[in-house]
Amino acid sequence: MKEDMREGGGVVTIFSQLRLIAGPCLSLLYPLYASIVAMESITKHDDEQWLAYWIIYSFLALIEIIIQPALETVSIWYDAKLIFVAWLVLPQFKGASVLYKRFVREQIRKYNSHGGHHLFQGRNKFLDFLRYKSDEHHHDHHYN
Repeated sequence: MKEDMREGGGVVTIFSQLRLIAGPCLSLLYPLYASIVAMESITKHDDEQWLAYWIIYSFLALIEIIIQPALETVSIWYDAKLIFVAWLVLPQFKGASVLYKRFVREQIRKYNSHGGHHLFQGRNKFLDFLRYKSDEHHHDHHYN
C-alpha cells in the first residue's frame, strides 16, 4: 500500500513539475519564438497575432502584480491562466488576435474619437525628454 502511495506521489511530483515548466514555455518561450518567426516572415498577417499577444499578456501581468494578494487565495488561478494563455497563443484559436479585435481595438477607437491624440503627444514629449537627456549626456562628455 505504501509503495502505491509513493508511486502516486511520484506521478504527482512529475505532473506538478511539468505544470511549472509549461507556464513559462507557453507564455514566454513559444510566443518569443513565434514573434521572431513572424517578424522575419515576408507577410505581416502573423505580426498582428503576436503584437496582440504581447499587449494582452503585458496587461495580464500588470493586473497580476496589482491583485497578487487576492490571486494567492484562488487555488486554480495558475491552471486557469495556463488555459487562457494556451487559448491566446495556439494557432488553432489565435485568441490574442480575437481579443484584440473585439475589445482592445474597440476601446482604442473610442479613446481616439474622444481626444485620444493626447496619448501620442505624451509619448512624443517623453521621447523628446529622452533625446534631451541623451544630448545633455553627450554634451557633458565633450567638456570633461
